Amino acid sequence: MTLRNDVVNFAMETEANPYLMGGYAPVHTEITADDLVVIGEIPRDLNGVYVRNGPNPQYQPMGRYHWFDGDGMLHAVHIHDGKVTYRNRWVRTEGYEREAHAGAPIWTGIIEPLTANPRRAPLKDTANTDVVYHNQKLLALWYLSGDPYAVDPITLETLGKETFDGKRPGHVSAHAKVDERTGELIYFDYGPRPPYMTYGVVGPNGQLKHFVPIDLPGARMPHDMAITEHYSILLDLPLIADPSAAREGRHKIVFRRDLPSRFGVIPRYGEANTIRWFEGTPCYMYHTVNAWEDGDEVVLDTCRVAKPAPPDTAVGRLEKMLAYLRLDAQIYRYRFNLRTGQTREERLDDANTEFPTMNTRCLGLQTRYAYNVHISPEKTLLFDGILKYDTQQGTSRAHWFGPHRYGSESPFAPRPHAQTEDDGYLLSFVYDAREDRSELLILNAREISDEPLARVLIPQRVPIGFHACWVPEERLPQPSA
Repeated sequence: MTLRNDVVNFAMETEANPYLMGGYAPVHTEITADDLVVIGEIPRDLNGVYVRNGPNPQYQPMGRYHWFDGDGMLHAVHIHDGKVTYRNRWVRTEGYEREAHAGAPIWTGIIEPLTANPRRAPLKDTANTDVVYHNQKLLALWYLSGDPYAVDPITLETLGKETFDGKRPGHVSAHAKVDERTGELIYFDYGPRPPYMTYGVVGPNGQLKHFVPIDLPGARMPHDMAITEHYSILLDLPLIADPSAAREGRHKIVFRRDLPSRFGVIPRYGEANTIRWFEGTPCYMYHTVNAWEDGDEVVLDTCRVAKPAPPDTAVGRLEKMLAYLRLDAQIYRYRFNLRTGQTREERLDDANTEFPTMNTRCLGLQTRYAYNVHISPEKTLLFDGILKYDTQQGTSRAHWFGPHRYGSESPFAPRPHAQTEDDGYLLSFVYDAREDRSELLILNAREISDEPLARVLIPQRVPIGFHACWVPEERLPQPSA
């Protein structure tokens, strides 16, 4: 094990905030560790990198801490020929570097007034939310749409802001999509001033190839999108930034139940006037599963939250934060008919599941399986299992992590030369609260209810976090001869 020299001595005042305690508490040692203990056997055909992003404050937060505030930290396992190397590194964003230079926090978080924060950046872009792989680099992305930070997929060293060959016109949303068949990155951006949304496509070489403004009736807070082979689906949902709070220097969002949910279907390289809008029941969607074309229809599988705002009984900012993060989401299917303009929506299951993954080789094509984490009933956001949905049969099977064990978003790793959509593995960091330690879990995706194929003990706790991806070995940068 190799310890980094830039370890930070850290003592945090928790103020009874559960998102700074237990499995959420930050770690402040960046390590590289190999020859890890393996219980079971790692499949010999599983080779690549599993990397997960999440919040990890560098210093004791000023004021009340929101889980979304923490600096981005990547945790990764590199698997090759049955052996595993673990690494964790902060995403060295501009905000991270400014605070590291100052030796103290500069920004307060989103549940504090923002007036004392740096004027040109009232909210710190932490790149702590998602991580995708494009053009042989990881891109760490931020939930409010920010600068994408390029990261080496092996060393996890931050390479700097990704500029799309110097032509990036704005920011990039948290959930850009990578079409593995074309190598393109498809994304959107949004903000408080017109144009309230923009949409872009980046080629496999990292150069911007298409970019258009999207007309919205006002500022919105979209989080995800979806793509098909020929279209992209952009979301205009009735969860919006409160303009009166913004004028007072506060960040607050409100759910407008009087507005419909709108879905914009635009050809991948379409101009702004080619978008078709479809209306649905008011709701919010944090994360989509997949979308595809079916005759005259575009089909969208997604996780839908009917009531994204906290109940009126929630008082105090900490209680409201806990309520906002208590997801109640179900998997839904939408059908948008491009000939008639009609929308059909159908709930596929009533279980509370979110953070969906699927076989990304099939992104944009018709798929049968989705792998959603199940939301534990506890007061903080915890994942106590994985549900594998078979949307053709209308069934699901589960893998439960066990008492007081909580997992991460679990990407699908396809087997080489797989013949079926679900022929592969699922990977997840799992935190054991009783032992205060973490491990990597490897499951057979075809038989998800079976015992794990392997458990790899991680020599450092992996704090509970957000999104993840799997990069197969053949897509990683190859060492020069």
